[in-house]
Amino acid sequence: MWLAELSDELGLDLDLGEDDVHAVLDLARDAAHQVTRPAAPLTTFLAGVAVGRGATVGATTAAATRLALSRDETRTV
Repeated sequence: MWLAELSDELGLDLDLGEDDVHAVLDLARDAAHQVTRPAAPLTTFLAGVAVGRGATVGATTAAATRLALSRDETRTV
């Protein structure tokens, strides 16, 4: 599986559950559609930074999704 291979390559001991994977994918979708397409990878990167600093995947994706969905128009990154 790609995530396991990438985690090994990056030296991470990471085991994402299916719910976390879906939350990150949903976040990418919402950022791409509500902000702008290039926002998707950048948003998930910033969410990953937050998780790396101790935030939970659930809280981070929920906060970022709320922000993305609150956008009333597409803007640049």
